[in-house]
Amino acid sequence: MKTDKHALCLILLSLTLIGGCDAFSSEPTYGGLSIEGFNYTPYNLDRFVITDKYGNRAGGGGDLMPGSGEGSLSCCYKLKGTDFTVDWYVYDADLAIKAIHAQQPIQDIHKITQVHLPPTKVAGGAGERILGLHFYPDDHIEFEFRRDLSGTRIFYAEIDDWVVKKQGKTFDPHSGDDAAAFRRTARIASEGWIRYRLTNTQDLEQYVYYTLLVNPNFDKHPAIQKILAETKDKPGAFGAAMETLPAAIVMELKNDKFEHAPTGATHG
Repeated sequence: MKTDKHALCLILLSLTLIGGCDAFSSEPTYGGLSIEGFNYTPYNLDRFVITDKYGNRAGGGGDLMPGSGEGSLSCCYKLKGTDFTVDWYVYDADLAIKAIHAQQPIQDIHKITQVHLPPTKVAGGAGERILGLHFYPDDHIEFEFRRDLSGTRIFYAEIDDWVVKKQGKTFDPHSGDDAAAFRRTARIASEGWIRYRLTNTQDLEQYVYYTLLVNPNFDKHPAIQKILAETKDKPGAFGAAMETLPAAIVMELKNDKFEHAPTGATHG
């Protein structure tokens, strides 16, 4: 009889490790976790700590620039439940550079976000279970279980490279600071996400190009408003439409000669 009880305990333990469930609780339990961050904010992500309501903690970060994901992982963490608190810290790199030159401390911006994660089955053993945290420009965070280090959803570096290659010196004629120009691209692209939930690289390339080099209020043109409405939730469609925008509309945008419509395609 003792042998049977021992075998049952081993089976329950095995199920706990493989299925991500605590055999003695209705709450899901995730053990052997590695943590990865994906930063879509226009700031550098310094560090973050996840806490569940049972006091378990997991952390990550490492000065992630906009658009980057963590290239190394820490293992092994345990988290339990469906509701989590994320304390995270970012800083404005432009302000940080000024602070360094003035021999002043860099000021972190502290944010706190609540995240709900429905019970999820997780495969793999310790070191193979990666919990990815996607940090968005509006300060919401999405959890995602992964098996590798890929998975970035917004590619700020590719957007910046495209604009630089396409426009050359006209992109940033007064500064040779490529890093500062990149951060400006990230800020503009993050606005495109906040306003219209644009994540597709081609869509954001066009959004940055028109904002930076044509008219910062280009999206208030009635024709652009129409394109935004028609291409909503169709990745790549906005960028394709902007690439074939009639020359007459482009000229109106450059000359700022049009009746500005209120921005009506924003997401709440």
